[in-house]
Order: sequence, then C-alpha cells, then structure tokens
Amino acid sequence: MDMKKRIHLELRNRTPSDVRELVLDNCRSNEGKIEGLTAEFVNLEFLSLINVGLISVSNLPKLSKLKKLELSDNRISGALDVLAEKLPNLTHLNLSGNKLKDISTLEPLKKLDSLKSLDLFNCEVTNLNDYRESVFKLLPRLTYLDGYDLEDKEASDSDGEVDGVDEDDDEEDEDEDGEDFDEEDDEDDDDEDEEVEREEDDEEVSGEEEEEDGQDGEVDDEDDEEEADEGEEGGKGEKRKREAEDEDGDEDDDEEDD
Repeated sequence: MDMKKRIHLELRNRTPSDVRELVLDNCRSNEGKIEGLTAEFVNLEFLSLINVGLISVSNLPKLSKLKKLELSDNRISGALDVLAEKLPNLTHLNLSGNKLKDISTLEPLKKLDSLKSLDLFNCEVTNLNDYRESVFKLLPRLTYLDGYDLEDKEASDSDGEVDGVDEDDDEEDEDEDGEDFDEEDDEDDDDEDEEVEREEDDEEVSGEEEEEDGQDGEVDDEDDEEEADEGEEGGKGEKRKREAEDEDGDEDDDEEDD
C-alpha cells in the first residue's frame, strides 16, 4: 500500500488536526520520499515511518509539535538538516538500520535543542572507534544514545513518554478505537440475529396457523361425512317406513275386499 493511501486509512474519518499519533510502518514511499503527509497535522506528536523505503526526509512537512520520530530500517544516508528546520521540538529520534557511516552526518542534529534520545543501532557509524564518546561530545544535550546514557545507565520507561503521554497510553487509545468499531460490529450482528430470529418466529407461527387450518379442514370434512352418513341412514329409515305403511295399506284393502 502506498503512503498516501495509508495516511487516508489511518485518519479513520478524523481531520489531520485531530491526530496525535500516526503509524505508517511498512507502506511504500514515493521514490524514497515522504508522500501525503502535510502541515495540516498540526497536533501530531508521534510519527512512525519504519521500513517504508525512505532515502531522504527532505520533503518532511513542518510539524512543530512532533516529539518522537521513528525512521528505522530505511536507506537514509544523510541530509538531516531538514529535521531541525521542520521539527523544532523533537525529543526522540530513531535512525536505526539506516546507511549512516560517519559522525559528520549527524552534525545537523546539533540544531535540535530538545533532542534527548537518539538511536543508531545497526548503522555503520556505530562501528567507529569511540563512537559513543564522539556522539555525546557532538550532541552535549543528548541524554540517551541507543538506550543508554553516557555512564551506560539504561533509559527508564518514563523517558519514553511524549508530552506526558507514553506509548502504552497511545496503544490503549488505539485499542479503545478498535473496541468501538468491534462494539458497533457486534451491535450490527446482534440486530441481524434478532431480525433473523423474528423471521424464524414468524415462519413458525405461520406454519402453526397452517397446521391448525389443515386440522380444522379435516374436522370439517369428518363432520360433513358424518352428516352425509346420517342423511343416508335417515333417508333409508324413511324409505322403510313408507314401505311398511304401503304394506299396511295393501292389507287393509284386501280385508275390505273380503
């Protein structure tokens, strides 16, 4: 997925000014450059562009509130001047896994007055003699290099916070957003289930009514048959009665003749 489309999806019907954290990891950059990210993201504090094929950050927009920038596993080899120009309040920068070879390529970072954490894991520059001492000397305001301070003390969890909100809180916010969508989906599913149940109930009621109608029809047929049988028996009785009367009449006539 290209970066422009990924940004559109990440917005999730929000406006750029509503976004504080934007994760674009593993999407495709446009010829090694950032695409689709604009200065409209005025409140953005955390931006992650891990493994997007970046060669340069030259077209990075002005993001005055950005505190943390993840650029690991790209192909950036220099030209870091734009970071100080466009991201004046940056405190955390991760350039691990890029093509930075010399200490001199890091000199533009001196202009980042608020920078306190820098990561350069898996960059060739880390193989230089006195690498750590040289970086701390170049960037005296820096507190942590590759997760450790000048005295080799590991960074605490609180140093991962961005403007009072740590990454765990941001992840919780994302989880809550996901839960909202899941709840909406569950509600939709429940509505569909209720509708199906209502339809099934209607079908059962209709079936029962049809059965009752059928039973009523059978009872009516039986009644009709009984009435017909009774009619036939009545007719036969009347016929026998008439025959008996006729016989009596004939006998009377014979007596009178005698």
